[in-house]
Amino acid sequence: MAIELANHIYREGEGVPVVLMNAYPVDHRMWDVCAKALADFADLDDVPPFPIWAPDMAGSGASPVPSEADSGPRMANGAYSEALDRLAGAYVDLVKSAGYDQAIWVGLSMGGYVAMDIQRLYPQSVAGLALCDTMAASDGVGGEGRLAMANAAEETDSVEPVMHFARPSEGDSTVKRTPEFIRTMTDWIGEQSPAGLAWRQRMTYGRPEMGDVPATITAPTAVVSGELDPTSNPSVMKPLADKITGATFTAIPDCGHFSAVEHPDTVARALLALVRRVQARG
Repeated sequence: MAIELANHIYREGEGVPVVLMNAYPVDHRMWDVCAKALADFADLDDVPPFPIWAPDMAGSGASPVPSEADSGPRMANGAYSEALDRLAGAYVDLVKSAGYDQAIWVGLSMGGYVAMDIQRLYPQSVAGLALCDTMAASDGVGGEGRLAMANAAEETDSVEPVMHFARPSEGDSTVKRTPEFIRTMTDWIGEQSPAGLAWRQRMTYGRPEMGDVPATITAPTAVVSGELDPTSNPSVMKPLADKITGATFTAIPDCGHFSAVEHPDTVARALLALVRRVQARG
C-alpha cells in the first residue's frame, strides 16, 4: 500500500493538468470557487480547456489517514520525518497513473510545502509551479505548536483545537471577518478527521528544510501572497519569489492566509497567466 489521494476533477481537457493542493486544516473544497473562476477566465480568453484537479491531501476530506507503515519513521517527538516525501510521491504517482508526465503544481500553505517537495524530489514532473501563502524554510524550533495541536486533536478526538482557523483575529482581512467566511470555514473544519488533522501536522513538522529549493526552479512559477497573511505575507513571499528565475509575484491587498478562498478571482487570474506561460513553452 501507499498513501491514497481522493482526486476531485473540476474539468477535463488537453495538456498538463493543473493540480490544486489544499491548505490546513481544510480539504479540496477551498479551491471550488477559484477553480471555477480559472475555468471561466480561460474560456473567456479562448484558452482551450485544460484539466483542473484538486486531490484531498492525505488525512483531509475523502483521503484516508495514512497508516504508520505508509507514513514512515517517527521522530522522538512523534513527527514523521519522511511523510512529506512520501506524500509528494503520491501526488506524482496520481498524475502518472492518469497518463501524464508533468503537471502544474499549485499549493497554498501546507499544499505549498508539497509543491516545493515535488520540485526537490521530482523536478522532471514540474511543468509549472504556483506557491501561494507558503514558505520554503522549515519550522525549526518554532514548530512545537504543530505537535501540541496534533496531540490536542487526538486526545480530545475533536476538531476544536484547530477551529481558531475559522475565527477572525484583530487585523484580519475584510473577507475573513464576514459571517459567510466564518460559517464556511467552520463547516469545512467540522467535517475533518481529528486523526487526519494530527497526521498533517506531524507530517509538516518533520518536513525537510527547503530553503535552497526555490533557486533550483526553472519552470514557469507564480508566487501569490496576501498582504495581511500573518505568516506568509510579502515580506516572506517576495524574497522567495526573487530567488526563482522569472517568477511572477502577486501581492493581494486586504487578504489573509487563505488567498484562494478570500480572493479567488485574483488567484485564478494569476493561475491562468501561469498556464499560458507553460503552454507557450510547449
